[in-house]
Amino acid sequence: MKRYLYLAHRWLGIGLGLFVLLWIVSGVVMLFVGYPKLTPEEHLSRLQPLSADCCVAPGAALAASADPRTPLSLRLTGAGGSPRYLLDYGDGPLLAVDARSGRRIERIGPAEALASAGQFAGAGVHLLDQVEEDAWTRNHALARERPLYRVQADDAEGHLLYVSSHTGLVVRDATAHERAWNLLGAWLHWIYPLREVMPKAIWSVALVYGALLAAVLVLLGMAIGLLRWRFAGRYRNGSHSPYPAGAGRVHHVGGMLVGVAMLVWLVSGILSMEPWGLFEKRSTVDAAALRKAPLNAEALDSDLASALARFRQAGIEPVELQWQVLGDQHYLLGIDAGGETRILLATHSEPAQDRLERALLEREVRQAWPEQSLHFDWLEHEDFHYYARSEPSLYSHLPRRLPLLRVRFDDPAATWLHIDPYSGALIEQLDQRRRAVRWVFKLLHSWDWLPLLQRPLLRDGLLLAFSAGMLVIAVSGVLLGWRRLRGRPRRVRPRAAPDARSSRLVGTTSADDSMQR
Repeated sequence: MKRYLYLAHRWLGIGLGLFVLLWIVSGVVMLFVGYPKLTPEEHLSRLQPLSADCCVAPGAALAASADPRTPLSLRLTGAGGSPRYLLDYGDGPLLAVDARSGRRIERIGPAEALASAGQFAGAGVHLLDQVEEDAWTRNHALARERPLYRVQADDAEGHLLYVSSHTGLVVRDATAHERAWNLLGAWLHWIYPLREVMPKAIWSVALVYGALLAAVLVLLGMAIGLLRWRFAGRYRNGSHSPYPAGAGRVHHVGGMLVGVAMLVWLVSGILSMEPWGLFEKRSTVDAAALRKAPLNAEALDSDLASALARFRQAGIEPVELQWQVLGDQHYLLGIDAGGETRILLATHSEPAQDRLERALLEREVRQAWPEQSLHFDWLEHEDFHYYARSEPSLYSHLPRRLPLLRVRFDDPAATWLHIDPYSGALIEQLDQRRRAVRWVFKLLHSWDWLPLLQRPLLRDGLLLAFSAGMLVIAVSGVLLGWRRLRGRPRRVRPRAAPDARSSRLVGTTSADDSMQR
């Protein structure tokens, strides 16, 4: 039985050792250089303050859309130095209306894409091509923007910009620094070289089962390590390990020390892909009930000059406006270049306020689900399920302001809603299965534990220390596998000189042979 364990570990290591080594190296890179993304701060900082005479009325934009559906929200922003209304219908691409002329924008051409990219970069730009996706745009967040214009900026940072073909907005940027390090980081960690040559469904299966085999490799190695370790006595070499000094002993001792952490990282990495439907959402709560009132022309009948003046009185210079609805309450959200927000309620003439009142939020939520038993928690501090991340994280761009309203339902899936009172936006919907992802991936794989997140130097130090240990195991394993494949040269033993008796016997045999011939 032991022999089969050794053989399985050996040949799995030969087959997967290099992949495990690349996963460790790329994971370390990802600690410090995140996958490219466009943050709200990057978008807002490029916009110019809105002026009273910049645009047609929002109701005119709604009429110009010529769409019989009712939009969920309306947004006034800028692209290429020109104001633009964007209508969101919940699915499919956003619909764009030129805010100066009041005309619907049917198509974003290369010239419009270049103008938008040039204004964003503040430098010369040139169009590369149009793509559905590439190495730096492989995530679902950009699904509504595809296809994308890819534009290279001639600035100091070498920005590669991606412009939506539906809205004309820059929706992703990747500097030369990010692209170079991500070739060694996320591009390798997620095995994107395979993604280049195979469909996404096959790539995801290959990634999951490849990591699963790697986890089996580590588990077998840990079992063998325990079997071969002498806890009570020592081998003839004076060590608890039977392997002589060198790669063999390093691999054995290193596996005993950090094998568990390596196994946890591999298994949690597998679960981050959410295989086999393990973490599919089971909640039946329809979050769209919060946006049930139509965003109609009457709700949009607001005086831009007056609204902008009231926002300025509240201390912000808006570069973007959003008309939203929560329950049956319409409101206008103003955002400045630094991301600061203020809210104007459509039915009130009071000054702009920092956030929606608690009583108003709770009332609108209760009206959206009158038959549900609801519990309201106002978070004043970060907790296990609501916390901010540093820039390299995939989630660093998500707003994590406090206080926050957490709504808990008594449904079978134990659904939670997180609602931001500063914008009225639903940040996330979590049921039991989605909260489980917090444990098996964000905690075990990324070490998102609040005491460590609050001490980033300690967290990074521990991650680097364990990564270094795993790197030693992986390198020594690859070296041992290479030696096995190459084979060891055989020692040629010197032949002993024949003694007198042997010579006589050989001579007799030779004579007999001659006689027989």
